[in-house]
Amino acid sequence: MTAFFKDEGFQFATEIALGASYHRCADVGEVLATIDGVKDGDFDSWCDAWIETAERVEAAAAEAEAAGHRISAREAWQRASTYFDKAAFYMLGTRDPDRWTPIWRRHRQCFERAAALHDPPFERVEIPYEDTALEGWFFPARDEGGDGEQRRRLLLLNNGSDGTVLDMWVQGAAGATARGWHCLAYDGPGQGQAFHEQGLYFRPDWEAVVKPVVDYALSRPDVDSERIALSGVSQAGYWVPRAVAFEHRIAAAVADPGVVDVSTAMTDALPGSLRKHLEAGDVEKFNRQMDWGERFSKQNRFTLEFRGAPYGAKTPYDMFHAALSYRLDDETLAAIRCPMLITDPEGEQFWPGQSHQLYEALDSPKALVEFTAAEGGDSHCEPKAISLRDQRILDWLDETIA
Repeated sequence: MTAFFKDEGFQFATEIALGASYHRCADVGEVLATIDGVKDGDFDSWCDAWIETAERVEAAAAEAEAAGHRISAREAWQRASTYFDKAAFYMLGTRDPDRWTPIWRRHRQCFERAAALHDPPFERVEIPYEDTALEGWFFPARDEGGDGEQRRRLLLLNNGSDGTVLDMWVQGAAGATARGWHCLAYDGPGQGQAFHEQGLYFRPDWEAVVKPVVDYALSRPDVDSERIALSGVSQAGYWVPRAVAFEHRIAAAVADPGVVDVSTAMTDALPGSLRKHLEAGDVEKFNRQMDWGERFSKQNRFTLEFRGAPYGAKTPYDMFHAALSYRLDDETLAAIRCPMLITDPEGEQFWPGQSHQLYEALDSPKALVEFTAAEGGDSHCEPKAISLRDQRILDWLDETIA
């Protein structure tokens, strides 16, 4: 496929934005016009272009809502939310990194304006978690058939390391609610609201997050307790199997893609000397050598800061060492009982080969579904093929949880 950018990160983010147009969370023309003004690999150019588009669409959304054009306003708020998110992603690499959380807030505010205009509206919920609460969003089923069912199947949507609630609408909830599912997305530690507003960081024992989410779901009178599924994207390809190994109230699970060892996305790129320092626990030598690498690469500097932030990492060693804990061992894998679907996109760039590794390690009912470049479904989490992704994943869920 012809690339818009040589910078792989810019290219991938553009594909995600284009894919969001399938569920009316972006406009192809707006995306192409925006990236036309971006200098390849330049973070400031990227963020400035997306903010300009986001603010223009945000103003159009407010004007449409004031005029009573509900559908136009809803769709424009969704698009503005996507565009602010694209700007926020690279903000730590710009001349003013302190804009990261403020721009993320503008993305979330646009999402909230759109949520109120859906029919039925999305519901913001609080999920008790340890000594605080996690923010969740409940997406009610769109009962087009009018079957009057009181308790519905529920699909829990678990984000990855840097996604948004709006991403969970695009990557599951929009398609699932149209098929009669209720959906519940939530920001766990290190994600979205929990990270930016509560200062909570990632944890490897994700069952400690999913258990209270299931507890909350079971407290709702509109949820069928026997028909709860869990779907996760990106780094949640590790978190989901980890959670269902301990949380057996989940009836089916999806990992997109399968992830057995999160750390390899970081460690595979390390030269041999740095790997030795990491394995030996030589903090000073590891950080010193990484510091030299950061000095000569703005991309490396951004990546380390951005990826380390949700781990609560203060140094490169802190991040890499923490990531080593995000592995599925044989005992955990053996404890998984529920049916599991694992996606295997061609060209998986972060955890290549691990979908097959997870599939082969499972003793529970399982399925492996491939997505290919020939059908436009290649790359991490199939960003360009949202319709095809909905079809394959949600059809499997419909067959597994009738």
